[in-house]
Amino acid sequence: MTATSTTGSTVQRNGGDLVVETLAALGAKTVFGIPGQHALGLFDALSRSPLHFISSRVENNSAFAADGYSRATGEVGVLFLSTGPGALTALAGLQEAYATGVPMIVVASQIPLEGLGARRKGMLHQLDDQKASAANVSKSQRLIQHASGIPSAIQDAWTEAVSSPQGPVWVEVPQNVLLDPIFVPAVEDALAEPFDNPPRVELIREAVKWLSAAERPAIVAGGGVRRGHAEAQLLSIAQKLNAPVVCTPGGNGAFPWNHELSLQSWVEDRHVTEVLEDADVLVVIGSSLGEVSSNYFTMEPRGRIIQIDAEPRVLESNRPALGIRADSGQALSALDEALLEPHGEQANWHGATPQVTVKETLAKVVARLDGQDLSLERKFMADIRDAVPADMQTFWDMTISAYWGWSCWDSMAGEFHSAQGAGGLGYGFPAAIGGSLGLESQGKPARVLAVAGDGSSMYSISELATAKQHNAAVTWLIVDDGGYGILREYMIDTFGKATHTELARPDFVKLAEAFGVPAQRVAPENVGEALKAGFAADGPNVVVVDVLLKMFGPTHLNL
Repeated sequence: MTATSTTGSTVQRNGGDLVVETLAALGAKTVFGIPGQHALGLFDALSRSPLHFISSRVENNSAFAADGYSRATGEVGVLFLSTGPGALTALAGLQEAYATGVPMIVVASQIPLEGLGARRKGMLHQLDDQKASAANVSKSQRLIQHASGIPSAIQDAWTEAVSSPQGPVWVEVPQNVLLDPIFVPAVEDALAEPFDNPPRVELIREAVKWLSAAERPAIVAGGGVRRGHAEAQLLSIAQKLNAPVVCTPGGNGAFPWNHELSLQSWVEDRHVTEVLEDADVLVVIGSSLGEVSSNYFTMEPRGRIIQIDAEPRVLESNRPALGIRADSGQALSALDEALLEPHGEQANWHGATPQVTVKETLAKVVARLDGQDLSLERKFMADIRDAVPADMQTFWDMTISAYWGWSCWDSMAGEFHSAQGAGGLGYGFPAAIGGSLGLESQGKPARVLAVAGDGSSMYSISELATAKQHNAAVTWLIVDDGGYGILREYMIDTFGKATHTELARPDFVKLAEAFGVPAQRVAPENVGEALKAGFAADGPNVVVVDVLLKMFGPTHLNL
């Protein structure tokens, strides 16, 4: 079969056309990646496709951008990778998507079929087993050996990516399969519906029995609540149980910040940890109770735990619990339906109502912060929050500002995205580019905020070219403290001194301007006004602040 290119010439369709046709039929609009020798069939096919391609400058940043696109839009992120070095470079970005449950389709090229395995060595980019490299950072891996199998394989991969637990799925297509002429008809339609993942009826019944008898129920809301779009059900359940709710960093925004039952996101504060420890039934939804959400494994619950998660490996991985393997949205819907009024009437926190307990606990958090010399940090974060419009999405790198954001950021009507899943550096700016361009493709306000430190910024500094090329509406806040600030603080706290954490770095303002991106350097007290100016501008811009921030801490001790 033939196709007509944009220049009017007739070309022979190939496997690359089947890839892009299937993706378009499944609803993809945007593809991220970098061209490579074995993947040229994919990129040639893009010239005959409605798919919009975003070329990053480093493959790992392409993965972060596809991740940010998916988080911001609710759509599946699509990533094209070349063989060998290109594929391997993207793995750290995919680790974040896998750890956080971001649905992505990763199409990686491969050397020609005749070279696979040990049959021919010494081919450019060749790996012994490329799929094995992706096994730790993707839900599954497929190798397509015939063009006719491309549509079904990608459709199956898409289904798996969007089924809970969501995540990236890896598809490999050899160079010759992408390039060889085909006689497979053009893909006209494709359907990929997520697999149903409801809770077991008897487990919901048992959970209701526990909660009906509970006097001090409490809830930890993780990222699964957001992925399952279960915010309304969580609110209903919390009100029925009269239960305090704390959100993990991934769950930020799952529960109203200023609700009378909201402990907000202070999961790293000992006073909040004590409330969770005191609960006679602790409901953990879409969270592993891992390092951060258990206050660095210092939390010792004295009551029973009900844990709901779509990932079976998460259930009871850190604490014995009534484990309910299910999509958080479906599980909370079932639990909400089964819980009848007035289950929360008996809620009593040692003579105080849950509302009073929440209010007193948050007051203790504030008093604790008041007792530490943190006025600079608190005003800095407050100024950023005041400058950011209520509905703006924000993307945070692994930096001290983000650690503050995990606990104190009220996402309001926007969304909070950070790299807390795997914790790799360089996430914020490329993810924000992907998020901004995705929102633009949906016809929504595209301006977003990226926050990074000077150390993490250097991981993604080349993406200033990407942002400029695509006129991405990203305001990038770089908090410059002259080194790896978090590691500096960890080392000083542990060893009394920091070693090799200080960094020579560029003049970020001049560097951004060299890319054609407007930039300014401001004092910390002027960060709010600078951000507002950036938000009002067109295209990308950079705000640099020279400031040394400290963490509130030590968070795991009762001060």
